[in-house]
Amino acid sequence: MAEQFARYPSLAGRAVFVSGGATGIGAALVEHFAAQGARVGFVDLLDDEAMKLAEHSEKSGYPKPAYRHCDLLDIAALRRAIAELAGEVGPFTILLNSAANDQRHTIEEVTAEYWDNRLAINLRHQFFAAQAIAPMMIAAGAGSIVNIGSASWHLGQGGMPAYVAAKAGVEGLTRGLARDLGAHKIRVNCIIPGWIMTERQIALWLTPEAERGLMEKQCLKEKVYPADIARMALWLAADDSRLCSAQNFVVDGGWS
Repeated sequence: MAEQFARYPSLAGRAVFVSGGATGIGAALVEHFAAQGARVGFVDLLDDEAMKLAEHSEKSGYPKPAYRHCDLLDIAALRRAIAELAGEVGPFTILLNSAANDQRHTIEEVTAEYWDNRLAINLRHQFFAAQAIAPMMIAAGAGSIVNIGSASWHLGQGGMPAYVAAKAGVEGLTRGLARDLGAHKIRVNCIIPGWIMTERQIALWLTPEAERGLMEKQCLKEKVYPADIARMALWLAADDSRLCSAQNFVVDGGWS
């Protein structure tokens, strides 16, 4: 991590769970929290990428993140992975719900099965991860949950109705969990990323025309990267944000 950015002493030694941590925003979360001295456990389907990330973190002198292969459509498997990783790195007091898939789809092609699949990939696992980890936070006396939403539905973006519906639901889930868990000093917030320059986004959709259009709309004329999301998550997980809950934090360069 660049030296000009903040360090958070309260994150050192904390146990952190990240979903979808092998690539993109999730990988930035794993890397940045490990660099703060946190003990990170993460899940994904991409084993090679996950192992390379964990090894790179260890070679950089940070605590090596622990990894489990997990299909988040399988809630029983998610619960097992959380329990196993908690046994390895310690009871989780920070949850980063990052995993998602913004596959494009038209209204006409959506079936009931596809709709359910998109909500399961982009929304359902966030609740069940929180359900599994909340007792650990309650036992610890506090915790922080950070859900990753999307600017897509704020912008009225088309071409993926099930995705934008799920991401709108993330914000509703955030506020509901914040109310229910607040009595236990568990904070729940949502980061709303704009167009984040992950390898996938660059490969699939960042044409010169699209980049020009984005820069015209953003107030800040710079592309937003996964590290920018991770740095917001660090603050929300740290004690510095101790009285922030049930809120949305937009990181999009002033796009939406």
